Amino acid sequence: MTESDKLFAGSIPKLYDTLMVPLIFEAYAADTAELVAGFSPGAVLETAAGSGVVTRALAPRLRTGTRYVVTDLNQPMLDYAAARQGDSADGRSSSSSSNSINIEWQQADALKLPFEDASFDVVFCQFGAMFFPDRTAGYAEARRVLRPGGRFVFTVWDRIEDNAFADEVTSAVAEIFPQDPPRFLARTPHGYHDIALIRSDVSRASFTSIEIETREKTSRSPSARDVATAYCQGTPLRNEIEARDANALQAATDRAAQVIASRHGEGPVAGKIQAHVIVAAG
Repeated sequence: MTESDKLFAGSIPKLYDTLMVPLIFEAYAADTAELVAGFSPGAVLETAAGSGVVTRALAPRLRTGTRYVVTDLNQPMLDYAAARQGDSADGRSSSSSSNSINIEWQQADALKLPFEDASFDVVFCQFGAMFFPDRTAGYAEARRVLRPGGRFVFTVWDRIEDNAFADEVTSAVAEIFPQDPPRFLARTPHGYHDIALIRSDVSRASFTSIEIETREKTSRSPSARDVATAYCQGTPLRNEIEARDANALQAATDRAAQVIASRHGEGPVAGKIQAHVIVAAG
């Protein structure tokens, strides 16, 4: 993973939320919210919250009085998530517009959580662990702040070949830069998919009960153009494209749209997505 893989700034947060979230994240967010709420937690910590898609799904499901702390490493993403929730991301506790749950927004590194031991009943992270430079250290931090009997819930994408649009965009952009193809999607979002490795990493963080379920869903979009724009301009893939040629972003987006349309048709498109859902306890 490169430093640019973690850079969600500029116009990326808005494009990510308006295009990427409905494309691939909302369906899994509903699953994660249902899973976390099902544990009836009194205190919840969300790490790598991104633009807040799970936050918006989970807050209405939590019991009144539940402590809900939402964090992300990237302040621009946290600011965007808080604004979408109708809150302020200045570190203060503020009431969610969806119900009486107080959400605490805090910039934080999942590998160095600024919370006391045994502070939460559930720690969860949707599609953020792939970005951890030291995953076992991140899992160990989750373990540290969990109360006895608490659960750590996280999701990661399966291999890129099982995620149609990501695979097609990667191949299309490679045509624009054949000598140095951008590999962000394959390298980072889809680079941590081996179940045996995931289980080993979580086990080394002192979790003793580890359940892993692979879930397939369908990604849908009004058009191939929206899919191409989402991936090329609403993720750090944009950083890789512009680093190679500052003027090539539109050409890369156009080519990705052409490839997707050729495989999925004109008009609304649909493609397979697949991810692993992990629930760990210690």
